Amino acid sequence: MCFRGGTGSRHHVCLPCRASYKRRAGGTAVCPRCRGPLIDAGQDLHVPRRSDAAAWRALGALLRAGVRFESGCCDGPGWRPRTPREVRERLAASLGTGLPAVRALTTRDVTDLAGHRRAARQVPRPGRPQR
Repeated sequence: MCFRGGTGSRHHVCLPCRASYKRRAGGTAVCPRCRGPLIDAGQDLHVPRRSDAAAWRALGALLRAGVRFESGCCDGPGWRPRTPREVRERLAASLGTGLPAVRALTTRDVTDLAGHRRAARQVPRPGRPQR
């Protein structure tokens, strides 16, 4: 049995300010620095240093795609890309697979995405004659 204690607070992120604030869920969160909206990133976000521009670009791409940092239990949220290169690799590998961006961005191994692409090519599309 896994028990995860805690306050129930979540990370709310302001991408332009490169800042994260712990807040309780619910209500609209506003950045205290710029008064812009905060994005709920989940409970298990590892916040990059403010000076790490590349990590913040990768985090922004993940949050805009709908990826959140939630854990099912004590294992954490699972693997997430930490660099813009890892984000680009996964998005490029997922083209033509029909996978949602959230699923592609949370796949650790890029070769798994290539397998989905091959499977998508083999599925006959309606209205097209098979060869």
